[in-house]
Amino acid sequence: MAELATIARPYAEALFKAARADLQAADAWLQPLAQVASNPQLQEFAANPKVSSAQVFELLSGVAKVTLPENGKNFLETVIDNGRVSALPEIAAQFRALKNAQSGSSDAIVQSAFPIEGAALADVSALLEKRFGRKLNAKVQLVPELIGGIRVVVGDEVLDTSVKSRLEQMKTALMA
Repeated sequence: MAELATIARPYAEALFKAARADLQAADAWLQPLAQVASNPQLQEFAANPKVSSAQVFELLSGVAKVTLPENGKNFLETVIDNGRVSALPEIAAQFRALKNAQSGSSDAIVQSAFPIEGAALADVSALLEKRFGRKLNAKVQLVPELIGGIRVVVGDEVLDTSVKSRLEQMKTALMA
């Protein structure tokens, strides 16, 4: 996938420079577009030579249900015209990384067997920010297999305090 990352980088950097005034707003419309563009059927539709750029634009923006500002429309039209719809998820990931680097924060995926909301999520986020030493944008993901506890993924760092992990450690210790 190095090729896809190489293709996506100039688009992400250009969008980052163009949207520097309001990165949060750009991220708000880019992420839904990227999620829709990751669909293999949509990518196949966009790659079809019989389909016009306007049709791809209408489908993408319609399914994503986002209101695009003028620079968002121009960006999406450029991506579509250059045949880079399949790179849109990687563009969004690189844009988010640039945005996080500028703000000094990181994305964190908090995996839990049970939903974590509101005050509980704020408390967990505060503890994790101390543990990882940076501001985190926490997103909860339900993983019932964990049984209990949480598993946190921040970039390439993992903090696993789940019951499943503890049971695996006990199993390894007993079999040694």
